[in-house]
Amino acid sequence: MAFDDLTTLADVKAWLQTGQSSFPATDDALLTNLVTAASHYIQTWLNRQIAPADYLEVRDGTGGRRMQFACFPVSAVLSLTIDGQTIPRAISTYSAGYSFSQTQISVRGYLFGCGIQNVVIAYTAGYPSTPPEIAQACIELVALRYRERTRIGEVSKSLGGAETVTYSQKDLSDGVKTLLQQYRLVAPVSAIFPAVAPTGVEAAILSGVL
Repeated sequence: MAFDDLTTLADVKAWLQTGQSSFPATDDALLTNLVTAASHYIQTWLNRQIAPADYLEVRDGTGGRRMQFACFPVSAVLSLTIDGQTIPRAISTYSAGYSFSQTQISVRGYLFGCGIQNVVIAYTAGYPSTPPEIAQACIELVALRYRERTRIGEVSKSLGGAETVTYSQKDLSDGVKTLLQQYRLVAPVSAIFPAVAPTGVEAAILSGVL
């Protein structure tokens, strides 16, 4: 199981199981690969990673006191730099520094001064466990791909000449899209595409230390 898999083999097999007999272990390797592939596909469609990760945003200052994070929910801010100055975390409601919620960061006693890529925010964002809706969407997508492998390329099939079955050609079913839609990052915040945070010298250069 990959670290960013959105569901488990056991949950997929429970969904595929019919009747009282357990789903056979014959295709465990295939299903495991499908879970990883479906998890990557879903996160690409969502335009975001679900598991917690460290991100680095280099932003244009707006002159205001608040900024929206590009990734969420945020659990920790690792550092904030404005015009090369490191901003401390506010130790109380009335002290100077930054504070943050799961979706935005704000400053008191400072401004996100207008400039080009003069604001650098390093933070941790993601869900500690996969939200149930996303896990279920992954289960259903894996099950769909598993069943489809016996009719690759088929659009319809005649049953004894009296009846025709037509297969859906959608990448995602409407039901799966409904489960995922509320988590989708439709547009990046202020045209910012966050990157996984670098470490060492690269991070120091971006923060203005070197």
